[in-house]
Amino acid sequence: MRAMGHPGRRAMLALARQGERTATELAQAAGLSAAAASPHLKLLRQTGLLHVRVDAQRRLYRADFARLAQVRAVLDEVWGDALDRLRTVAEHDEAEATQPRAGARGRRAGGA
Repeated sequence: MRAMGHPGRRAMLALARQGERTATELAQAAGLSAAAASPHLKLLRQTGLLHVRVDAQRRLYRADFARLAQVRAVLDEVWGDALDRLRTVAEHDEAEATQPRAGARGRRAGGA
């Protein structure tokens, strides 16, 4: 979970989910220099969230969808019920907000 805690790493993963990317592309997506992105890429590789492939002089990174699915399953297990309850409350509040209030019709601004 630590790997997902940094917004730059999340940006890198989001881009790598779309297909293979160079370290430079991932660093730019995260708003980091190549040097600053390097330890983040290392952590993402160590946790199995990113895989790297060497292509001539380039290193191409891609997301590991199976590993991301495992992370999602853990998050669903921990937060799933709470998020379902939050969705239910939000939908209920939205439904109440769109229904006209009883007695609202016919009232005058002066109260008489």
